[in-house]
Amino acid sequence: MKHLFIINPVAGGTDKTETVSRLIHSAMDRRLNEPYEIYVTKGPMDACAAIKKRALDGAEMRVYACGGDGTLNECVNGAAGLPNVALTHYPMGTGNDFCRIFGTGAELFNSFENLLDGVESKIDLIDCNGRYSINICSVGIDARIGTDVHKYSRLPFISGRRAYIFSTLVNFIKGIGRSLTVRLDGTALKGEFSLICACNGRYYGGGFNPIPDAEPDDGQLDFLIVRKVPRLTFAKLIGKYKSGRYKELPRDIVTYHRGPYLRVESAEKMVINIDGEMQESKVADFRVAPSALRFFFPRGTHW
Repeated sequence: MKHLFIINPVAGGTDKTETVSRLIHSAMDRRLNEPYEIYVTKGPMDACAAIKKRALDGAEMRVYACGGDGTLNECVNGAAGLPNVALTHYPMGTGNDFCRIFGTGAELFNSFENLLDGVESKIDLIDCNGRYSINICSVGIDARIGTDVHKYSRLPFISGRRAYIFSTLVNFIKGIGRSLTVRLDGTALKGEFSLICACNGRYYGGGFNPIPDAEPDDGQLDFLIVRKVPRLTFAKLIGKYKSGRYKELPRDIVTYHRGPYLRVESAEKMVINIDGEMQESKVADFRVAPSALRFFFPRGTHW
């Protein structure tokens, strides 16, 4: 067994490479016969390439994504489908949303000792236009807000939560709905939609929990399709959407669907959120990839 620790030096806004490296060395000093490597990423998707390269020899390897949800997503895309690679998350970002699925056990991911002795299970992934997601994908106002946060955070006196609030206000003014076609089970839904999410995990956006009973190992995806509503109505509904109370929302506004596939089409390019990473396309194909990833986690926890 070899261990690959991938550190994103910009995760969480502060370079913690030295501190995390010391913790890794301390944990691995007790495992003298197990080789390990610390790799610090140099740019986007570097983690993905690093995993694929080191997996070529076929040796059994455990990978530790040390960073935020974006780092985890890059590592997922490197490890997916490789029979000799298992992956986990050492959370260092601002959201760390996938780990929230483990409830109070999420805190145990903050210890390398817990992860080194972790147990393993195969989980599903979402294949969105050829890029894998371990957690949640979406199109609509939430994806547009998330994209614009990065743009507005570069403005003077706007950063962090202020950038999110500013982005939310701007996108509300621009309009909530977009004209889309949603295809599922041979049916086409056409019209104006506010938001469509595909869930393998349960949390995103720093704590939104749209479908609390989504399971990452059931071979299915859970979808919520939210039609366009007036701004004031949307503001009233968002609290229930955030807390997973979608069953309390009117069925002419919110449609729940469970299945292996859903396709969204737009006449213009739309923003697609993939585990917090953004993609632009006129089509979003959300397709389950069953048991595509070996994921390990601290003993005594489960989703």
